[in-house]
Amino acid sequence: MANSGTSFNSLSESETLPPLPMGPPAMPQNRFEPYFDAMTPRNVTALVGKSAYLTCRVRNLGNKTVSWIRHRDIHILTVGSYTYTSDQRFQANHHPETDEWTLQIKWAQKRDAGIYECQISTQPVRSYFVSLNVVVPTAQILGGPDLHVDKGSTINLTCSIRFSPEPPAYIFWYHHDDVISYDSSRGGVSVITEKGDVTTSFLLIQHADISDSGKYSCSPSNADVASVRVHVLNGERPAAMQTGSAGLSNSSLNILALIIISYLYTSCYFSNFDPSTASVRNMIDLSLTASSTFLNV
Repeated sequence: MANSGTSFNSLSESETLPPLPMGPPAMPQNRFEPYFDAMTPRNVTALVGKSAYLTCRVRNLGNKTVSWIRHRDIHILTVGSYTYTSDQRFQANHHPETDEWTLQIKWAQKRDAGIYECQISTQPVRSYFVSLNVVVPTAQILGGPDLHVDKGSTINLTCSIRFSPEPPAYIFWYHHDDVISYDSSRGGVSVITEKGDVTTSFLLIQHADISDSGKYSCSPSNADVASVRVHVLNGERPAAMQTGSAGLSNSSLNILALIIISYLYTSCYFSNFDPSTASVRNMIDLSLTASSTFLNV
């Protein structure tokens, strides 16, 4: 585990945790006394409904005991390997080979967020504080809730999934209540998904028509559905009009086009595909057309 002080996801800039209380120094003056490994993460982010693991590592424990205490109500949760709460979601786990004492919180809820204290029964007691943040994965389609695009141009929708310890297993796109088919007779529809700390799915619909208007939804496996309403206009010019495409700026779509081209050629190279075949050429033409649409605005 990296020594960043944060387990699972790093917190976003907009998220703030309460300041951790200051305890005695981690390393005692007497090297034979128990002390905490200061490299153990002090900030942990867990996904709601999943297990959260808060760990402290104690050196030279000897005959002392380790307890976990919930700081907001000074509730003793565990002492040694024993649990002292009626809430069966809490469990103590000890790993002697690593000197680790872990508090497991099953099915973590938002109310579990806060500061937890790992305490050694020295005189005076020694404490190591860990802050737990419980997050709910969220999906957002950029530029909503309403997007306007010219008839004949390219609809570009970008769905971002944040605050997820792991990428979603799948992402479905819907038009109204119907799953969008990328192999339909309409043609010109493609999706590119990039997975990472923030997973992003791009929906491209070429040659927008009036029938392409309506509600579009992004439905990840691990987050609530996000929706926008797309208005395909035939010559109208509302104040909210985004000429040429919906959802991304010129530079953003140019970058997207490069991503698509890179993705396709990488797939061709490692899969022994022939980039001169019609299907691959059509996908490359799609990305180039989307980019040129913006360059000509």
